[in-house]
Amino acid sequence: MEYSNLENWNFFIILLIVLIVLILGIKKKNRILEMINLKKLNQKRYFNVILMSLGIFFIIFSLLGPQVFKRNKEVEKKGLDIYVCIDVSKSMLTEDIKPNRLLRAKESIQKLIDNLKGDRIAFLPFASSAYIQMPLTDDYDLGKMFLNVIDTNMMSGGGSNLESALDLANKSLEKASQGDKVILIFSDGEQHNKKAEEKAKELKEVSLYAIGIGTANGGLIPELNRDGQKIGWIKNNAGNVVTSRLHMENLKKITEITNGKIYVSTIAGDEISKIVNDILKLKRQKSKVEKVKVYMKLYQYFLGIGLVLFLLGYRYKWGFKK
Repeated sequence: MEYSNLENWNFFIILLIVLIVLILGIKKKNRILEMINLKKLNQKRYFNVILMSLGIFFIIFSLLGPQVFKRNKEVEKKGLDIYVCIDVSKSMLTEDIKPNRLLRAKESIQKLIDNLKGDRIAFLPFASSAYIQMPLTDDYDLGKMFLNVIDTNMMSGGGSNLESALDLANKSLEKASQGDKVILIFSDGEQHNKKAEEKAKELKEVSLYAIGIGTANGGLIPELNRDGQKIGWIKNNAGNVVTSRLHMENLKKITEITNGKIYVSTIAGDEISKIVNDILKLKRQKSKVEKVKVYMKLYQYFLGIGLVLFLLGYRYKWGFKK
């Protein structure tokens, strides 16, 4: 026999408490009866306690989810391959949206992961270059662990080389995916060349979504020390502080080339809900076949026995005879 909900074992503490309360109650009542020279409660009362306690035991035992193995069943899993390109350039530290652009992007990706079912996801951070930080996986807990460590110190150099990210994502998808392919870009849209637009023309059978992170008014880019503490503002070669703004036009050009869609990040994360609804309509490939164990549930039998025993023990009224 196996158990599907072993975490419920702590409910047996309730049984112990009930048993103690019932026994102490009988002893207390007997002491009171002795004081007023009345007959003690007979041994049947203890039998009632045993019946009720056994009833509670079986009820709690049913909460553990007792089950027996019957057979293995093959389940075919289908899903999309999704590459998430995350801008980790220094401009993503700008706090024109709270807490900052990068953290807002990570919050949105977290929401995306929570809405995926069977789809594989990969992370591709980019700044002056790009690399695959996490290969395609449907282990979403693992994905969240990789997501947590993404920051602007992952690669040296400045700028946002979106061309490199698109090229790497496209080549990886060509090798891995047979169904529809999805690329998500989380960026403030700052670019130092127009090569990303040329690279977008090479994307084939790719559903591309760009999520703009930031505001049109923008903000200053914090300069951080090794401990992640703010020590000032990033300045250009002339010694002037740099203001970073959201460049939606750059992201818009890329999505227009690929017939993709573009959104602006919001606190509520409505853009992620729209993207999830869109990708649900896409063609999913057969990713793998898994063997799943099939069990016969037994909890209802133990629950029934417990209720009967408890009611049998409770049916006699608590009282005393002169």
